[in-house]
Order: sequence, then structure tokens, then C-alpha cells
Amino acid sequence: MADGSITKRCGCRHNGKRLGVKCPKLRRGNGWNPHHGMWAYQLELPPDATGARRQLRRAGFDSRDAAATERDRAQALLDLGGTDRLLRRHVADLLHRLRHGEPLPDRDTLARDLHTTPASGHAGTPTAGAGTPLTLGVYLTTWITDVTGLAPATLRSYRDHINKYWVPKLGDVPLHTLTAGHIQSVFAGIEARNAEILTARQSTLQSVRDSVKGVRTVGPASMHRILATLRKALNDARRLYRHRLVDHNPAESVILRSGAPPKPRLWTASAVNRWRHTGRRPSPVMVWTPQQVGEFLDYVDAHDLELSALFDLAVHRGPRRGELAGLHDYDVDLTANELTIVDQRTSVGYKVIEKAVKSAAGDRVVPLAKETVAGLREYLARRAAWKLSAGDRWHHSDVFFVRRDGRPWHPELITTRFDRHVTRAGLPPIRFHDLRHTAATLMLAAGAGIKEIQDTLGHASYKLTADTYTSVLQELKHSTAEATTKLIPRRRPRGGDLEAAGGRRSAA
Repeated sequence: MADGSITKRCGCRHNGKRLGVKCPKLRRGNGWNPHHGMWAYQLELPPDATGARRQLRRAGFDSRDAAATERDRAQALLDLGGTDRLLRRHVADLLHRLRHGEPLPDRDTLARDLHTTPASGHAGTPTAGAGTPLTLGVYLTTWITDVTGLAPATLRSYRDHINKYWVPKLGDVPLHTLTAGHIQSVFAGIEARNAEILTARQSTLQSVRDSVKGVRTVGPASMHRILATLRKALNDARRLYRHRLVDHNPAESVILRSGAPPKPRLWTASAVNRWRHTGRRPSPVMVWTPQQVGEFLDYVDAHDLELSALFDLAVHRGPRRGELAGLHDYDVDLTANELTIVDQRTSVGYKVIEKAVKSAAGDRVVPLAKETVAGLREYLARRAAWKLSAGDRWHHSDVFFVRRDGRPWHPELITTRFDRHVTRAGLPPIRFHDLRHTAATLMLAAGAGIKEIQDTLGHASYKLTADTYTSVLQELKHSTAEATTKLIPRRRPRGGDLEAAGGRRSAA
């Protein structure tokens, strides 16, 4: 017997109000009046995608047995979903949409539509019955609600990809008919939109340029992440459900342009000169020279004593922004000249999330130079003065880098202040994360090996570190060669000047 209630009701009214189950004519003695009212049932259905409760309510039966029989048939339809929440919810959607008087779907027909025969227990793609298959949009909406084990930032990224790309573009495509061609068409549309944005930026019309102001193109790395979201969801559809929703994953057959991150480039004198004339960076990832680093640190020493020590540490040792914001007092040992990195403070939708570092390699001890230790001691002295000045307004915490009132820094605010200082100092632009690359460059220039840089930065693999900094190492070598020749005074001009001088002597 299925769970659910069976009642008898009628359409009688009193003072214009329907009596329903309270009508006195429904009863005769201690039993029911067989000549008045109709039987009905109510069956609790699985919650909808938002978690809201719902019931299947059906009325108009001549006998209690007839109501109980249909209730049991409805329960049998739900049972086709087994223990799969997605399938049970999908069948519940079908039942909940039935109109008054519309019969329940035939069980065998629905089982066949679900690719599940009553005896076999094998399953494929669930449908909404009668030629209405489960769509990609319905599946992804349910999947992102139920998926577990994801970091908050990853979950937010998956949800953004689903809502911005997959549901609007392919939401109506039946899941079992989805092909690599469907998926490839979404990326063709992204590429077309990128081209429109780039064309509009070059337009001679101000109104056209303004229409794409602040609009960003979608780069190759972002496209790979968008595809990875769908690939993960379809892998789960194939592997995790007792009723396999798809037999293969078409996202695995999609080919995109390389999403390898760009290599760091050095802000050489020629690169700076080109940027000042064109406004274009040689690479999205740029690294300052030692001279530019010195100019930046001098500037923040003079203009931002709250963050100057944090920036100095970022430049010399290369911790990630979240690792710097997540340092605690007990992580910094200035007696042993080292700090221990185990936690990070990151932001998801501007909400601060405190968590462990991203990998085992990120959990590390980083040695500090004496000058860095001296700078951190000066910062602690300033922090003590801030605390004394704030009095009762001081926010107590064990976070190492704090604001003047003791509040820990929001990671996004650190980036905002950094960008402002770079602009006001007149330096060529880099991102805050590029300070990490700058630290690696300084270590390379000082003669550090790739393995030492890997350990200091907390990279998971030697290959990642080597591949990332090979290009900037070559630029460093060229810069060193140029600097070396300038150290040696010469009586005669070199290169073209020598040829010119020689030409004049020959002519004479």
C-alpha cells in the first residue's frame, strides 16, 4: 500500500463556501453515505528542483477502492525512478502537471520511455512521457543543485557556466541526442561574439566603442573551463546514476584552441616604450624588472604603510594573494626567519572564504631574507601603535596583515589598492598575481634553481615551474648581456656608429 491519504468530499456549499470533506451528508450512521460525494486521494511527491513540497491530488472516484488503486499506480510510476533522485523528481514533474480528469501514464509506456523495462532494471534517458525527453537544461539544473564535494568557488563557476552558456544555448536539446556538434556550436557563438567586441572596440564611432566598454572577450582558458563544467556534468550522468542517463559523453570529443596560460614577459625598455605609444601589453602576464620593482616598493613605502610590508613579501617570496591575507601571527616566525603557509583567505562573490591551501605542495615553509624580516618587524611595530591608538575600536584577531583598526584585509581590496598604486607610480601595468611571477624572476636573476623556485612558490610540479619561466629566463639573459656590455667603457663606438666612423675614415 502506498503512502498517502484517501478521503471523501463533495461539492455542497453553505453560505457560498464549499464544504468539501466537512459536509454532513457524507456520513450515514457510523459509515459513509454511498449516494453522496466522491472519493479522492493525495500522494506526497518528491520536492521540486527548488526543494518545495508538492502533492498529487486526484478526485472523482466512485469508490474508495478505485481511489486507492490509482494512488498505488501513481506510486508505482514514481518507483520507476528507483533510488535516483533525478528520475523520481522527473516522474513527479510529469504527475504534477496532469490536468483534472487526465489519466495517469501507462506504466509500461513510461518505463519504455525511460529506457527501463519493468524487469530489466537497465536505464538510459528519462523522459517526461509521450515524446518529451529529459532535456540538457532540466538535467543541468538538477545536477548543479545536487552535486556535492565542490569548493565554493568551483560551484559558483559551474553555476555561472550553466546559467550563462549551457541552459540558454542548449537547454531544450534532449539529453540523449546531445552531440559534439551541438557543443561546438556554442563555442562558435562565443568566438563570433568575441569578434564583434574586438571590431566594436576599433570602430570610429564613439557610440559603438561605448557599447562594448567594460565588456570582456572570452579567452581560450575560459572556454576550456566552460567545457569542463559540461564534461563533469555529463560524466556524472553516465557514471553516478543507477539509471545511466547517457551512454557516452560528447563533450569529450570537442576540440578547442589551446587553453595553455600565456608565458610571462619582462617589461623591458622596448616593451615599455611600445606600451606607452600603443597602450597594448606584449602579454597578459607581465613581469617587472628589478629596477621597476624598486620603484614600486619605494612608492608604497611613501604612500601606503598599511600594505607596504605585504607588498614587499609578495615581491620577494611570491605567496598567492589568499595566502598573504590568510597568514596568522603564529605562521610568521621572525626569530627563525621563516613563515609557514597552510591557510588562505579567498573571496567568492566578494564573500570571504577561509580554507586550506589548494594543494599539498602549497602547504610549505618559506625562508625569509634578513631585510624582509626587518621590514616585517617594522610592520609589527606600526601595528602595535595602531592598536594602541584604536583602543576599544580595535578588532582582535590572530591575522597577521590587518588594517589600521585591526580588521583583516579583504582579498579584493588588496588588489584594488595595488592597482591604484601601480597607476599612480607611473609603472607599466601588471596584475597582483604577477608579483608571484616577479618574485620567481628575481630568484632566477639571483641564481636560484627551478626546484628552489618551485618549492618557494608552492607549485605542484617541477614541469609547471620550468615551463612557466623559461621564456622570462631568456629575456633576462638578453637584458643581462646588454647590461654587461654597458659596464665596459670603450674608446671607439660600436655597431652602426663604428661602421659610420669607419666609412668616414675610408672616404678620407
